[in-house]
Amino acid sequence: MEYCSRCLYPANAKPTIIFDEEDGVCSGCNYHASRESRLANIDWDERERMFARICEEAKRLAKERGNPYDCIVPVSGGKDSHYQVWLLKERYGMTPLLVTFNHAFNSPIGDRNLANLVEKSGCEHIRQTAGLDSVRRLSLHMLKTVGDLTWHYHAGIRTLPFRVAVEKNIPLIVWGEHGFAELTGIVTLEDFVEFTKWTRKEHDMRGIEAHELIGKGGITASDIAPYVFPTDEEIERVGVRGIYMSNFFKWDAKFQVETVMRQWDFSPVSYERDRTFNLYAKVEDHANDVHDYLKFLKFGYGRATDDASMEIRHGRMTREEGIEQVRHYDAREPRTLAFYCELMGISVDEFYRIIEPMRDPAIWEKVNGDWRMKDAVYRHPIGAAEEAARVKQNVDRTFSPANQALYFNPLNPPLKRGFPAADEFPLRCQVL
Repeated sequence: MEYCSRCLYPANAKPTIIFDEEDGVCSGCNYHASRESRLANIDWDERERMFARICEEAKRLAKERGNPYDCIVPVSGGKDSHYQVWLLKERYGMTPLLVTFNHAFNSPIGDRNLANLVEKSGCEHIRQTAGLDSVRRLSLHMLKTVGDLTWHYHAGIRTLPFRVAVEKNIPLIVWGEHGFAELTGIVTLEDFVEFTKWTRKEHDMRGIEAHELIGKGGITASDIAPYVFPTDEEIERVGVRGIYMSNFFKWDAKFQVETVMRQWDFSPVSYERDRTFNLYAKVEDHANDVHDYLKFLKFGYGRATDDASMEIRHGRMTREEGIEQVRHYDAREPRTLAFYCELMGISVDEFYRIIEPMRDPAIWEKVNGDWRMKDAVYRHPIGAAEEAARVKQNVDRTFSPANQALYFNPLNPPLKRGFPAADEFPLRCQVL
């Protein structure tokens, strides 16, 4: 397997990744490097002015329509939605309507942070909860079909804001980062990509529209009702567009989480997580450990690769330090796996049998009945290409004492935050 000469991504990273033929640096690293204005001529001051003009136009339209809200912000209680709402309220004077699709697989810290966001922002909030019986049917069917028990998350999160926008005549939806661009660089900053119905289906919903599921695995029209996107005519009538803040601001999740911890009391967790050293990202998503473990079982890498690669790109972690995190976390079976198997009505052994045909033969092989990885980034020595691709090291180190609350370091573990949602690992999810 080929690995990026700068970060730790393999050549089979999803949804797609491209390695530069000359230096072996991946498209995700090149996307990240393009954020430096001196390298790609990105004028961040002008981009912020563009964002301000979009906000003013949204306010004007809201006034014309007699609408109390000038935009919608999809929120989960995570660090991104805290930052989006804080920025829109405090810097641009916007009046967003907060919209949450409750997929039912919530963590206690996620529910705490969502309540905190609603309280601190003072914004109105709509939360639609998926029925648990439907969630069970969809999760099991999609696990068997594409190896993903959280398809309904992505479908609901990408659909509900548009349904609310049409219902309430709100033309602007503000998302945070373009996730796939940040990880593997499938678009460029020059593209100024906005949300499209095509990317919703092809990237977020794995190429499967909701109506295609009716009649499969006992799934009914009622089960998929929350995931039916508005018609083209409805979208056009309201003029809805979905923009990504990361096109207008120099995105750095660490800076943003520090901001919302200081300004609005967002809380990371203080316990060691099963799949990553990061203590603040995706902590609201209780099933993320199993979702991420599925990625490892299929493609041979997991969330520690994602998080370590991002730290390497920021110069806060060396390649050697990142490789140690991958070695420690990527193959770990999450403690919550048995709970989600029970929820879907299958055994853990059946879970592994379901995934077996989905393993990528480029990285997995079966030897004497056991699955073994053919390769791993930690089996590759650091050579001339990796040395040449190193980024300048930042004085801000991932595992420094100053970052004790943000990254798990067993030699300097985080202090307890003083409430169970942040301090105790939850084996079960919270539906509400």
